Amino acid sequence: MPFIGVVLAFLIMLIASSVRVLREYERGVIFRLGRLLGSKGPGLIILIPLIDRMVKVSLRTVAMDIPSQDVITKDNVSVKVNAVLYFRVMEPSKAINEVEDFLYATSQLAQTTLRSVLGGAELDEMLTEREQINSSLQEIIDGHSDPWGIKVTLVEIKHIDLPQEMQRAIARQAESERERRAKVIHAEGELQASHKLAEAAKIMSGDPISVQLRFLQTLTEVAAENNSTIVFPLPVDLLQHFLKDRR
Repeated sequence: MPFIGVVLAFLIMLIASSVRVLREYERGVIFRLGRLLGSKGPGLIILIPLIDRMVKVSLRTVAMDIPSQDVITKDNVSVKVNAVLYFRVMEPSKAINEVEDFLYATSQLAQTTLRSVLGGAELDEMLTEREQINSSLQEIIDGHSDPWGIKVTLVEIKHIDLPQEMQRAIARQAESERERRAKVIHAEGELQASHKLAEAAKIMSGDPISVQLRFLQTLTEVAAENNSTIVFPLPVDLLQHFLKDRR
């Protein structure tokens, strides 16, 4: 009887070890006596005890952080850059059979590609053309990881750490650019005002009375400032009428 109990317990263990249940996002890569049979799942998987071996692979998207990398740009500026990589396993059999550790291999590939691509770009390109650089990184990493059955969906540069000296230089450059724009805008305003004044002078020169009316309007505006004394020149044209009467 004890022997029968041991045998039954052993059979139960074999049956339990031969049954696997995989979730919807999981696949099982089956090896039979060392030979690849393919991937199965999801659901209930039956294995031959002591003969079949299964490796589970998740098909969910993996968000992998790319550690900060020291990069020397094309214009010889030393920066530190980190990024994030999004990928998923499309062919579980290749991910297990073609590379020893696809997570580690993808991480190393992303780090070397990040240094290589950013090392061929200038600092201004890294700061202003991130979308183009992200697309280039995604295309290169995806091309190299495709034989492993991995699809890279997105690469995003998270942070670019600049030296303090370069940050101060960029701040001075931005301030100079703002001053240049302010001077250009001011000059354009003066030019437009001069054109309008020239047009107004041309119109008013055709009728001397309009000049006098404008002069009187200016006096009215000055008087509104509550000044106690107003000194203004008297146009000779206003006195011509009285001089004619005396003659």
